[in-house]
Amino acid sequence: MPTDTFEKTSWSWQLSQFQQQAGEWWEYQFYRFEKTLPELPNGWSISPWLGELLKFLFWLVIGLFVVWVGWQLWREFSPYVYSWLNRSGNLTDFRAKTRSSEASIALLLERSQQFYRQGNYREACRCLYLAMLQQLHQKAIAPHKLSRTDGEYLQLLRSAVTPIQPYETLITTHEQLCFGNAEILPDNYEQCRQAYREISPE
Repeated sequence: MPTDTFEKTSWSWQLSQFQQQAGEWWEYQFYRFEKTLPELPNGWSISPWLGELLKFLFWLVIGLFVVWVGWQLWREFSPYVYSWLNRSGNLTDFRAKTRSSEASIALLLERSQQFYRQGNYREACRCLYLAMLQQLHQKAIAPHKLSRTDGEYLQLLRSAVTPIQPYETLITTHEQLCFGNAEILPDNYEQCRQAYREISPE
């Protein structure tokens, strides 16, 4: 068996090396920190429980900092995560198909009524939302763009249309039914229907 077939490195070995180096670096930094502290008088020492408390507080502060950083990152990138999940999940298969086939607003409104009669208020509200998007596309206010999030639609509409309230009603309801666990009730549908009427009076 030739010697060049032996494995020269592996991920587990590299990880253990990294852990060892990080541990040594941490010990060295702690040693340097201890050296900078003033000498304690003879017979004086920190009680063990106080040392444990300080250790606990230190790790608590580190943990809170990590949680805070994670929260900030989530706030910054959650629209992109939701957009990706939205495209890859089943929640908006109907939306993608509707956009690609350029379904008419009349068909969406008809479907909304059908879902309402069936008691499926989630899909009824979704159809009104899609009709609004179709209308914005046809008027060239906000052409279809699958990567655009609801928040991006709102930003775009705030500078392009007035009044904004009906659009906000439809968009926030859509966010609730896609990303929240809130139950969509007949009252929610009526609010969406009224909002759509304000956007597109018959």
